[in-house]
Formats: sequence, structure tokens, C-alpha cells
Amino acid sequence: MMLAATLDAVPGVRARRGGRPRRRPDKLHADKGYDHRRCRRECRTRGIKPRIARRGVESSQKLGRHRWVVERTLAWLNQFRRLTVRYERRADLHLALTTLACAVICLRQVRRFCP
Repeated sequence: MMLAATLDAVPGVRARRGGRPRRRPDKLHADKGYDHRRCRRECRTRGIKPRIARRGVESSQKLGRHRWVVERTLAWLNQFRRLTVRYERRADLHLALTTLACAVICLRQVRRFCP
């Protein structure tokens, strides 16, 4: 139900080499839960090519390599218990803590690759 709102909330994607930034991503990778005619239509009206696995036809193995990035990132955020349980009721405080957690994750990655 929230696919259209989520697609509209995606910020512009930077072009690879110079030029004007694109307004939307080229493709949307999704699992079988989004296999519905309405979801595909909403993607196409926004100029996004839907890469959605079909129920009962395709295996989810091909989508696994793209979903792994999302699952890994959510696992990193779940290390911060305050975000997982969400003790904060105010949205601005939750956003601030999420931003701080993302900064800590980025710092850890930089330290890992640049000693």
C-alpha cells in the first residue's frame, strides 16, 4: 500500500559521470511480496523498471545478491538497541539517533579499510 509514497520519497540519484542528477532510480528490486499488477504499474508510471520476483514462477535466488545489501544494513542498525526497541516517541529524536547510528557505522567502515 505504501509503495507509491515510498517511490515518491526517494531523493534524486546522482549521475555516474557529471551531468544532471536523475530524478528516480532505473530499477526496483523487490521480493515476491510485491508481485502485484498495481505495484508494477506504479513503478512504470514513474519510469522505474520493476524487477519483482513472480510468485510460483521464479526463485528468489537472483534477488538475493541485491537484498543482501539491505539486510546487512538493517542488521548493522539492529546493533543499536535503542533503535531496535524504539524507546523514543518523538520522531525527531528517533531520526537523530538513527543518523548518529549511521554515522557510527560509517566511522567503523572507514576505520576498517583505512587503519
